[in-house]
Amino acid sequence: MAVNTSEDYDKVIKVCKDLFIKKTKDYGTAWRILRSSSITDQIFIKAQRIRTLEEKKVAKVDEGIASEYIGIINYCVIAVLQLKLSNDERTELPAEEVELLFDQETLATKNLMFAKNHDYGEAWRDMRISSLTDLILMKILRVKQIEDNDGQTLASEGVISNYQDMLNYAVFALIKLGVE
Repeated sequence: MAVNTSEDYDKVIKVCKDLFIKKTKDYGTAWRILRSSSITDQIFIKAQRIRTLEEKKVAKVDEGIASEYIGIINYCVIAVLQLKLSNDERTELPAEEVELLFDQETLATKNLMFAKNHDYGEAWRDMRISSLTDLILMKILRVKQIEDNDGQTLASEGVISNYQDMLNYAVFALIKLGVE
């Protein structure tokens, strides 16, 4: 089977974007009210549920691991958008604008993934999905610490880079799960 990371990535992002835009049409951009720390906590809840499902192998709520990874991707996009729109006081954004912003952020994150993929040689393809979950949880804890430090870092990348990494790890997990 031929491996095409770009196509696989785009298929996963399309699933996420379709849901994101449908929810935008249903709910508007109510997420604009969220503080960064609240978005980080939402990502944490989703990643923690994935880890619990991986360990217990039983779900009592009829939503699987894939839907939680999709949620992580979409919350990571929301987090980056909130940071970049911090000076924009609008709580409601038009769906067309949200779609354009979604595309811009996921493309930037895909480009970051390809730069890192070049250096790491697609090592993620040999990783366990549970390791991707753990990496997401570690990145969440890093972001929480940066948030607790009022965004100040001494030698670390900022929160946007961490959200982009989490998004890419979640895409990798969905590719490995066969989501299209």
